[in-house]
Parts: sequence; structure tokens; C-alpha cells
Amino acid sequence: MSDSTPRTDGGTETGTGKAPAAGRRLVGGAAVGRWLFRAGVGAVFAFLLAPIAVVVATSFAETGSLTFPPKGLSLQWYGEFLGSSRWRRAALNSLIAAGGTTVLATVAGTTAALGVSDLGGSREAAVLGLAVLPLLVPGVVLGSSLLVFLGEFDLQQTYTAVVAAHSLWATPLAFSVVRAALSRFDPRLREAALDLGASPFRAFFEVVAPNIRSGLFAAALIAFVVSLQEFIMTLFVSGPDTRTVPVLAWNSLRGSLDPLVSVVSTLLVAAVVVAVAVGAAVAGLERLATDT
Repeated sequence: MSDSTPRTDGGTETGTGKAPAAGRRLVGGAAVGRWLFRAGVGAVFAFLLAPIAVVVATSFAETGSLTFPPKGLSLQWYGEFLGSSRWRRAALNSLIAAGGTTVLATVAGTTAALGVSDLGGSREAAVLGLAVLPLLVPGVVLGSSLLVFLGEFDLQQTYTAVVAAHSLWATPLAFSVVRAALSRFDPRLREAALDLGASPFRAFFEVVAPNIRSGLFAAALIAFVVSLQEFIMTLFVSGPDTRTVPVLAWNSLRGSLDPLVSVVSTLLVAAVVVAVAVGAAVAGLERLATDT
């Protein structure tokens, strides 16, 4: 039996009762799907942020025991951190290593990205595979290999060893970011500058760099953050005078739960947040997210 009714002009008229009902069901299902998706994303963020919240809260604990929630709030452990020459030295070592890694990884990654842009086919694929290879090797293997290799030149437990170790992971990431930025750059602009007599260095700094400025900044930011938190390789190649904050935190945790570790962890998180905020202010949050 049909739902259509005859019309006066000889045609038929379809019943309108079912279409709105089906539309309402589709809209209701889409709304439920959106709420479920938002709930899932919120649960993931809560899972990721909960440990950070616990660490930050325990850094303000009044007592020497790490309990959550803390029984009282105090800044005494931040004062202990500022008064400890051992932790201040580790913080300085981390900044020195992060600064050196940022410069080395950004320069090497940018140079490699410019070189790859002139290749094509199988050669480009081979270079890309080699570029990401350090990211696939376990940090324990890289750390022990660097310890043996740098020991041949008496460079173990030096800043050079720490920067070299951090750059093994930071450079491939910087290379990927700069390469992504170069993919949106018109190479004919650089060729035109070279044709007009500019040197390769002048063509890069006056033509290429201004157009990929956000990519270069994002690459430097990633290299800085990677160096700031790197632990595994640093444990192998650092010494008493070059220990970074993560290594000293690990040594402290081996004995007992030191509240200073929560303080240092909070400061590291704050440093990363500040670095990302500066990057968003300089390059723009949307552009920074696109380049990374």
C-alpha cells in the first residue's frame, strides 16, 4: 500500500510524516556523536594532564613527604631549590646544553632540508630515510655508542658530548619542520636572487629565511624542548660537572622521593609552556601548529 496521495494536477504527493522524523533522528545521532567525541577528547586530556597537576601540587607541599593532596601549601621547597648549588648547576647545564642543541640542530636541519629540496626520486627517499633513522634507534643504544665513540677523543662527560647526544634526536625533528616549511616556499624566488648576483648565503638570509621564518622558529623551539627533557643519552655521556636537571632528578629519586624533584619538574613544565607561548606570540599559534 503506497504512502503517496493523488494530486489535483494528476501527479502524486508523497507523505511528509516520515522525512522530518528521519531528519530529526539524523540530527540527534550527530549531536550524540559530537558529545561522545568531545567526552573522549576531554578524557584523554585529563589523563595526560592529571600527572602534571599532581606534580605541581606536591611541589607546594608544606611537609617533606610527597602526598596528594598536600596537607599544607608552602614555597619552602622552591627556596631549597634556589639555595642548592647542585640544582642550580644542573639547571645551568640544562640551559647550556639546550642552547647548543638549538643552534646545532636548527643549522644542520635547515642545511639538510635545503639540500634535499634539490634532490628527487630515489635519492630524496634515501636521504629522508637516513634523516629519521636516529629517531628509530633506542636511546640506550645511542648513548652507549656515543660513550664509546667520544671516549676515543676524550670528550666524554663534556658539554660537547651532551650537545652531540641531544642533537641526534633534535636534528631529525628540525629537519622535518624546516622541510615542511620549504614545501610552501616558491623556489623560483631563490633562483631569481641567484640569477641577479646574490650569493647563496645572501639569497637564503634575504629571500628564503623571511618566508620560512615561522618554520625556523618552530624547529628551534622543538630542538630546545627536546634537549631540555632528554634523559637517556645524557645519563651515559654526562659527568659530575655536566649533569642536567633530568639526570640529577633521577639520581635523587633513586634514594628517596625528594620534594625538590617535584619543584624541578614543575619548573621544566613551566619552561616548556613559556617557550611555546613565546613561539605562538612570535610566529602565531596557527602558523606554529601548521609548521610543526
